[in-house]
Amino acid sequence: MKKKILIVEDNEQNMYLATFLLERSGYETIQAWNGLEGLEKAQTDKPDLILMDIQLPEMDGYEATRRIKSMADINQIPIVAVTSYAMPGDREKAQALGCAGYIEKPFDPEIFVSEIEKYF
Repeated sequence: MKKKILIVEDNEQNMYLATFLLERSGYETIQAWNGLEGLEKAQTDKPDLILMDIQLPEMDGYEATRRIKSMADINQIPIVAVTSYAMPGDREKAQALGCAGYIEKPFDPEIFVSEIEKYF
């Protein structure tokens, strides 16, 4: 059975690239375009991994992560922050909220899939 990855991303180009790379590597992808939709799809689709942008409409990635990690039925799903927030302390903030990993944008398409595979 294919592993499911929820991509929470509001930028169309980033969504397209991440989806393309993951599906080409044999993963099933689920798309959410804002934090609220990401939270809802995490609950209904129960993905194996969540790729979470931080700067999102409706609800930012920090809040969506905080809520996912507070729900007993989905709090074990690994979340990887994929973000252009690359200031000192941003990685630590994401990890403190429960993110298993942190990938800075723009991400390298050559190593993107291998980077996230270590979080399964």
